[in-house]
Amino acid sequence: MSHPLAEQLRPQTLSDFIGQDHLVGEDKPIRKMIETDAISSMILWGPPGSGKTSLARVIANTIKAEFIPFSAVMGGVAEIKTIVAQARQMRQMYQQTTVLFVDEIHRFNKGQQDAFLPHVEDGTIILIGATTENPSFSINAPLLSRCHVYHLEEHNETNIFKIIQKAESLYPQTKWDSDATELILTYTNGDARAAINAVELAATLAKHVTKTVVEEALQQKAVYYDKKGENHYDTISAFIKSMRGGDPDATLHYLARMVKAGEDPVFIARRMVIFASEDIGNAQPTALVLATTCMQAVQMIGMPESQLILAQTATYLATAKKSVASTFGLFEALKDIDNSLPSPIPLHLRNAPTNLMKEMEYGKGHIRYPYLEEKKTGKKIKQSYLPKNLLGKKYYELEKNSE
Repeated sequence: MSHPLAEQLRPQTLSDFIGQDHLVGEDKPIRKMIETDAISSMILWGPPGSGKTSLARVIANTIKAEFIPFSAVMGGVAEIKTIVAQARQMRQMYQQTTVLFVDEIHRFNKGQQDAFLPHVEDGTIILIGATTENPSFSINAPLLSRCHVYHLEEHNETNIFKIIQKAESLYPQTKWDSDATELILTYTNGDARAAINAVELAATLAKHVTKTVVEEALQQKAVYYDKKGENHYDTISAFIKSMRGGDPDATLHYLARMVKAGEDPVFIARRMVIFASEDIGNAQPTALVLATTCMQAVQMIGMPESQLILAQTATYLATAKKSVASTFGLFEALKDIDNSLPSPIPLHLRNAPTNLMKEMEYGKGHIRYPYLEEKKTGKKIKQSYLPKNLLGKKYYELEKNSE
């Protein structure tokens, strides 16, 4: 085959396009834009292999526009100017629209992104940017305000299976075992490009593709995990929530994802230190000691051995007793300070280092060691500590905010 399999399978029309029904299905936004010939600039945001490039090509083909692919990794402002000049000429001479597809547009800096603004605004180009990162953080506001943002979802198993079947059909002389196809389906994890590449690689290894052949082709499962992007935060969030929910198995699963993807072990350990105080607190104070020790040990030892320390600590935290009494108490106290001006600190609690302060009754009547006084007299000491406007306020309620 002269062209890569992914290019041969590239859809040319909406009827060929698989998935993203929320965007290209009947009466959905991108389909409506195409049908009414009212295509405007847009940002396609989604995980690898979700069809961003394919959808951009389909849009250009359908409206019979010139399609110019451009990589933010390879090109710069000078190349953009050349493309814009060509687009202006095509528009003036042939009334043809130019779709400029910018892959990984989030890699452009602010100045480079600004270079698109006048040409998007005057209609010289229709810009279609593709990104795996949340555009709210990676695309500057002026450009974002001139583009529709469409979120592409990772393919579900049904769609990936259709894509795999189409890919396998291009190898009519090759026999495909069902469990081999199932392994490719599992491996791809919603990534159509990975599925197609897996089929192509397996087909080069044997005319009868078995599960063993696929395992040889894949070597190991690739994990999508952008350490600077949204998936990074989603995974650590799931990890924390699993510990909070007392599920050590889910905790280990999300820890394994991060370890497999090469996440910084100190980052994981640091989050566990915070968790030990925020969610366990005084219900099991040793949690904070263990988490802090874990972070120190990880810094000293490094990977891969540190993954064992992380696993031990994570499962301990997941199964520990929980209490948010300190956490909730602090937040409640902060809220009271925000909502009302606290009364002055009671005089009996103030320091009195000078005679003048003593004359002003600073520290008067204060019992410095009430527990010793109680032991000596056998009577309960009642001494107030809160400012006058908060007397009787309860911030720390251990039983109420504990397991």
